[in-house]
Amino acid sequence: MSSMTKTPALAPDRFSDRMETLLNRADRLCAAKGVRLTALRRQILGLMLASDQPLGAYELLERLQTSHPGAAPPTVYRTLDFLLETGLIHKIERLSSFVPCTHTLDHDHSHEGEGIHATQFLICSQCSHVTELEEPAILSAILEASRNAGFRLRQSTIEIEGLCAACAGSQAGADKDHGHSHQESRRTPR
Repeated sequence: MSSMTKTPALAPDRFSDRMETLLNRADRLCAAKGVRLTALRRQILGLMLASDQPLGAYELLERLQTSHPGAAPPTVYRTLDFLLETGLIHKIERLSSFVPCTHTLDHDHSHEGEGIHATQFLICSQCSHVTELEEPAILSAILEASRNAGFRLRQSTIEIEGLCAACAGSQAGADKDHGHSHQESRRTPR
């Protein structure tokens, strides 16, 4: 089994105050769309919010089974479909996993009233950390190119792979140490 981030040590259906605030916002967003964020949907979204890494369906199932022992894969897949349709989560294709849409939960996620859902993801190829961006300049360039091609854009997701700041910092430190010891070995007389 891979090492996974554990859900906070709270009651199975209760998360940190910050997460509860986001879950309450998700509930209001669902109600505004005429759909319900059921207790099970809320629990799965909460598990995703509590993780510092993207989660696959089976990782979510494993975590869900600690509070809902009878949960099965179809339950998780139906919930993921619902959360995707409502814009509360994103699927990271590169990792075949899911992350909560922090922009939707924190503020309006559409571009200038055009209703375009546009995000960019920075994916660390070393630790799998994902950072969600919503850079207006990138969306503007995509909108212009789409219009020039006669294409009507509804959604844009860009996945960018590289190293997060922490991994890049550790790699730079390791490279520096390696280079330093290499230089020292060349200077040492034989």
